[in-house]
Amino acid sequence: MDSRLSAIFSRRSVRQYTGKPVSEDDAKALLEAGMAAPSASNRKPWHFVTVTESARLAQLAAIHPYGKMLSSAGLCIAVCGDRDVSPDFWVQDCSAATENILVAAAMLGLGAVWLGVHPRAERERDLKQFLGIPGNVGLLCLIAVGHPDEHPDARTQYDEQRVHRGCW
Repeated sequence: MDSRLSAIFSRRSVRQYTGKPVSEDDAKALLEAGMAAPSASNRKPWHFVTVTESARLAQLAAIHPYGKMLSSAGLCIAVCGDRDVSPDFWVQDCSAATENILVAAAMLGLGAVWLGVHPRAERERDLKQFLGIPGNVGLLCLIAVGHPDEHPDARTQYDEQRVHRGCW
């Protein structure tokens, strides 16, 4: 494992949190990291909905079938993409923003996990309604963020058999 890439290797899915709030400074830093992502034609279709209130986090945990950890998270970031701004690439652009947020969370000593929403139509519909997201905006995912109550070891998942040089 190349130590120069420790920020990436230390990014792990964390699903257990202490319940301690995430500071406004940390939340802003995560959003800045998300907005530093590349986007097709620099269209930046992303929008973010942040939720910090424990009652609303618990409601999100009840709506998302794999989001139980949201009830102990200090922050949820809903990563959204304006389909009018980037109809063909909003998913890729918002995926890049999501990964930036996940890596930034690890760098800040926070835990985070990506909870898929798009393309599950029912999941997207229910969460968009709860969060008040307009119809032309897609909801890619939720990111649960919190102070970790588990600390998975850094790792690489490099697999030489998945590397094809020159052609397949």
